[in-house]
Amino acid sequence: MDGKGRCLDNVFIERWFRSLKYEDIYLKQYEHVLALKAGVKIYVAFYNQRRYHQALNNLTPDQVYFAEPSDQGVKVA
Repeated sequence: MDGKGRCLDNVFIERWFRSLKYEDIYLKQYEHVLALKAGVKIYVAFYNQRRYHQALNNLTPDQVYFAEPSDQGVKVA
């Protein structure tokens, strides 16, 4: 938190860390740091490229971030 009354500043990254822990780290129980690093790299790719998000209208973050403006219903002048 950045300061008093700023408890919502980190809500998005904290939610992401929860997903990482519960969907990958706790399930696989990595034995070595190198295995953990490789596993997190794979999870990040999965999270961004193949995991659909309800808050993003069941699209992946990559589909939203890299979409053409016309793909998102925005009219291009």
